[in-house]
Amino acid sequence: MTLNIQSIRGMNDILPTQSFLWQWMEKRIHNVLFQYGYNEIRLPLLEDVKLFERSVGEVTDIVTKEMYDFHDKSGRHITLRPEGTSGCVRAAIEHNLSGVGYQRLWYQGPMFRYERPQKGRLRQFTQLGVETFGMGGADIDAELIILTRDIFSNLNLLNKVKLEINSLGDSKERAEYHKILIQYFTDNYEQLDEDSQYRLDKNPLRILDSKNPDMQTLLNSAPKLLDYLSEDSQIHFLSLCKLLTLSGIEYTINPRLVRGLDYYNKTVFEWITTELGSQSTVCGGGRYDGLFELFGSKPTPASGFAIGLERLLLLLETSKSLPTNNIDIIITNDSSDDNDEIIATYFKIRDISSDFVILNDFSFSSIKKQHNRAISKNPKIIITIISKSEINIWDLRDNSHYDNKTISSISELLSSIL
Repeated sequence: MTLNIQSIRGMNDILPTQSFLWQWMEKRIHNVLFQYGYNEIRLPLLEDVKLFERSVGEVTDIVTKEMYDFHDKSGRHITLRPEGTSGCVRAAIEHNLSGVGYQRLWYQGPMFRYERPQKGRLRQFTQLGVETFGMGGADIDAELIILTRDIFSNLNLLNKVKLEINSLGDSKERAEYHKILIQYFTDNYEQLDEDSQYRLDKNPLRILDSKNPDMQTLLNSAPKLLDYLSEDSQIHFLSLCKLLTLSGIEYTINPRLVRGLDYYNKTVFEWITTELGSQSTVCGGGRYDGLFELFGSKPTPASGFAIGLERLLLLLETSKSLPTNNIDIIITNDSSDDNDEIIATYFKIRDISSDFVILNDFSFSSIKKQHNRAISKNPKIIITIISKSEINIWDLRDNSHYDNKTISSISELLSSIL
């Protein structure tokens, strides 16, 4: 009996037809991070559940519904990481990174959340995270936003995204605002959906983020946190706005932008798109100055952002200028020499042409079949081995032919035409 074993729902394979797009996208993102002087940190997949209960918030959907948590063989309650910021802060405290000066860090890897899989939202998804520690000014917030702008620009996506910003103030300001917001929603309790009624006493700020179309009029009329900020928070936010304007960054102030995690304060921002339906947020971030202290460490200003790379790839696929695969040369065989001689000739060609991406057809089928397969892979050049010392070259870009060439002349010839 054949076992019909398939991948777990919401945990997808990345096949070769897409992997080169991932590599192209990641290389361009990593180049921007390198240019800004950010350093990579690699974090474990498994963390203690308490890390996220404390940082993300015990009443958030991530903790109450979405974590892949279990008890290991020693009885310790652990989880596959649902997000990266908490683990990065844990690592910074554990290894005293924040005690040796400013830190600009980035990481990339799989995150796990048990939610209904849909386009742009998977149970195992790949997240790029960027975190900065030790810098409390609006200047680093602006740097992060401009960095994300450069990432989108480097991917030719800047015309497909728009920036929204807001300020959440500090914990005292939010506590006062919570009271006002609870009173407003209590007075309009019958207009709240079931999920918002549940959040009313536990996390009323998250009600503002509801996408329920029946509640939009109510939410648009709700009191705005920006009207209750302290002078310090107002100065920080106005400074950010000024820096973005002076840097030529277009933005919209969205008073309902709250982000989904409890640890944010002051600056929050999102890059959104209209190209992906309901999955409109491509990048989100902001400040979380209280997170170090929440973990028992000394107060440390911090800010960062995260990008879901599957969603970013979907946005790339809406573009008309997607990159193609990077095969420079495919080598085919039309020689009467024995197979070993031809394979040895192929390796000689590789040695001479090591600067190029080369794929060999080892099938020894008819030359017509070899050429048809080669053309389907869209290389720049097809080389046909005629004998162990003689080759023909076909440049597919302009149909130029270079026949009866010797192997010793191939390097100079390829350098001139590729």
